[in-house]
Amino acid sequence: MSTTAAGPAAPGVVCAFAVTRTPPDPAALAAARGHEEGGPLRVLSAGDLCLVVQDVPAALFDAEALTERLNRPDDLERCARAHHRGVEAAAGRGPVVPLPMATLYRGDLTAARAVAARQPVLVTLLDRLRDRTEWAVKVHAAESPPEPATDTGAGAGTGTGSGAGGRAYLTRISARRRDRQGAHDRALAEAEAVDAELRRYAVAATRHRPQSERLTGRRAPQLLNVAYLVEDARRTAFAEALARLTADGRRPAVRVDASGPWIPYSFARWDEDPQAAPDQEVLA
Repeated sequence: MSTTAAGPAAPGVVCAFAVTRTPPDPAALAAARGHEEGGPLRVLSAGDLCLVVQDVPAALFDAEALTERLNRPDDLERCARAHHRGVEAAAGRGPVVPLPMATLYRGDLTAARAVAARQPVLVTLLDRLRDRTEWAVKVHAAESPPEPATDTGAGAGTGTGSGAGGRAYLTRISARRRDRQGAHDRALAEAEAVDAELRRYAVAATRHRPQSERLTGRRAPQLLNVAYLVEDARRTAFAEALARLTADGRRPAVRVDASGPWIPYSFARWDEDPQAAPDQEVLA
């Protein structure tokens, strides 16, 4: 959440969605919905750039109220969807720099000044994102069948041959552990090979933190969570590479899921130098 305050309190606040050079089509903007509680989307001039914004009520979008709402999963999802709708509306006629969700300003002047102050970075980003889209790829280890019930080694300490039985039990446990580690190592190697293949078709890539099994709903761990920035001219080649990776069985130790093309959120960090983003690797 990003909140900027300046001057006396106003009846409402301005929620900003995205920056662009070319204003979106007025009819398309009028048909788009942002936050349900706010007014229509509109375009605010900020120097040579345009900012798509929406007037929203301060009672629902001040820091305290918004923090409370964003801590409720249903409200968080509604806010995220509203933000994405605003960004999509801004992207109708050219590249956009999406702003962080819930970027709020006290009035148009404050919003315009904030954008103007970052104009060099925003212009660089818009140039970099032109005719490029984001693809999201998640690589999981292949799910293995459940292991048989663990042998407790009961009786290992009593009766004739108890020492041999105990050693056999420990040998089985050690072998299972080695098998699990070997499978994990193979999956990691194949995941890295998938990433190396897809980077051949991308101009940049950034790794996000792998999601937990609680979020993915899978028993197998997520090994890679990567976003790729792809030239529109190479979109078909990238999609074909994805199809090969997911269909030909060359990587049996992993499962590859992909989605796209998307607006390049992962490569539109307007709060830092786009040429020096620490978690991004420029490939071309």
